[in-house]
Amino acid sequence: MATHQKPLHQLDAWQAAEALARRDIQSVDLVRACLDRIDQRDAEVHAFVRLNADAALALARTLDAGPVRGLLHGLPFGVKDLLDTADLPTAYGSPIYAGQQPLADAAAVALCREAGAVLLGKTVSTELANMTSGITRNPHNLQHSPGGSSSGSAAAVADCMLPLALGTQTAGSLIRPAAFCGIVGYKPSHNRVSRAGVKSLSETLDTIGGFGRSVRDVGLLGAVLTGDKRLADPQNFDSSAIAAPRIALCATPDWSLADEDSQQAWKLADKALAGYVQQVALPAELHGLVARQKAVQAFETARSLRHEHRHHAQQLSAPLLALLEEGMCIDGETHAHNLQAVAHQRHVAAELFRNHDVLLAPSTVGEAPAGLATTGDPLFCRGWTLLGLPCIHLPFTRGRKGLPVGLQLVGRFADDHRLLAAAHWVHERLTR
Repeated sequence: MATHQKPLHQLDAWQAAEALARRDIQSVDLVRACLDRIDQRDAEVHAFVRLNADAALALARTLDAGPVRGLLHGLPFGVKDLLDTADLPTAYGSPIYAGQQPLADAAAVALCREAGAVLLGKTVSTELANMTSGITRNPHNLQHSPGGSSSGSAAAVADCMLPLALGTQTAGSLIRPAAFCGIVGYKPSHNRVSRAGVKSLSETLDTIGGFGRSVRDVGLLGAVLTGDKRLADPQNFDSSAIAAPRIALCATPDWSLADEDSQQAWKLADKALAGYVQQVALPAELHGLVARQKAVQAFETARSLRHEHRHHAQQLSAPLLALLEEGMCIDGETHAHNLQAVAHQRHVAAELFRNHDVLLAPSTVGEAPAGLATTGDPLFCRGWTLLGLPCIHLPFTRGRKGLPVGLQLVGRFADDHRLLAAAHWVHERLTR
């Protein structure tokens, strides 16, 4: 079936991009289809804080009348409300910044627009991209969390309101909502994407990435954000041209905390990839990653949000206040020691890829938790974020409550294009 025979709002980003480049479909029709879907669903899902409908339609008409601008020509996209936008307010998920209008786009937003993407709206972020839940609900079951802190972006892509959306990760804020919402989430290698114009929490950890409904989708987005065209190379997504990757099954030292759903996904993956995988344990020097990530995040976030803590404490949630107070209790000498240890641990982690191309690891403890009191535990993401490694969540099964479950693939630092190629190869086998 030709891609244009599929409902427009259901097209994967790469399918829509190819159809737009061929002029088989028009951007204005794709934007309208996404806006119609938002009109039908967002009153329940609450993925957006602000829409840009009129400006998006006007830009789409201009794009349809002119030359193809770039990899994302004519594609609607959403932006987490942690990234500045010159034409829409940016509140960072906090009442402190309600109505704030930036003067310029964040670098990641500007790059997407330059590549021809059409900004459809700002998506919900949890409070200052921390753990306190926002209003967004899981589109698969409105009584469950979509994860956080990139909750609105993940929910919008999962519910076919958008083909692509930007998010950020400091602990597990790309991989976890992708897992809970059953889509592909991509966290690039640390520092591959400029963080200019993004509310800072942790210089050591903050990473900009995004969401799509296929590996090829996030490859397009990744190529634009990093400037590395290899991430969108069609050969990366031609399984007949890709050599089978050497895959290490890495349960991590926290495997005992994974519930029955994640363990079942693990068994399914082991079976589907039989002959291509080898069980690997993390070396002892990497067993303290989770605790160290928590300490680094607390220290740096407490200082990044020092103004908010000093002058607007009454507008901060109790959990965030507790984190900030915890972070201020960590002294600079301890933090310096932690950063030295991280540098060593990143060197140790590089050795994991001497005999393997990628690591397959848990993404979450299990399915999305019920209710909106929590965004879920980022336990299985913290260590990889601390190490700065590129990660991609691959959805492929369902848990006991019928909600999405999957696993994440982790790549060698700055080897994002090979990670995406391996992820496509692996995902095809997991979803057969």
